[in-house]
Amino acid sequence: MNLPSTLKYTKEHEWIRVEGDVAYVGITDFAQKELGDIVYVDIDTVDKEVSKDEVFGTVEAVKTVSDLFSPLTGTVLEVNPALGDAPETVNSDPYGDGWMIKISISNPAEIDELLTAEAYGELVGA
Repeated sequence: MNLPSTLKYTKEHEWIRVEGDVAYVGITDFAQKELGDIVYVDIDTVDKEVSKDEVFGTVEAVKTVSDLFSPLTGTVLEVNPALGDAPETVNSDPYGDGWMIKISISNPAEIDELLTAEAYGELVGA
């Protein structure tokens, strides 16, 4: 299983990549494999503040719909525009082109509460 050590993770299977005072958020390789073929990503929280662990959207796969939880408190600045036409990018490149949102970081201390790649790997049995 692919778990980049430069990212942080949540127990709900989101990852976060911090770049200055913003962060990119997506779902993990484990999550996309569990969901199966992703057919639609629904995120309507652009320009809205979301709290840590609050739902910011949903991801729809052939067999299920799953909520997406924010790993941090902040304002959703952008939704990945590529996912509108190619939601399957989440399956093929979950840590790269398959990112879901870009969010401002309101409380940097929340980053330290997230899981390391090693801790997340233990959680999912990787």
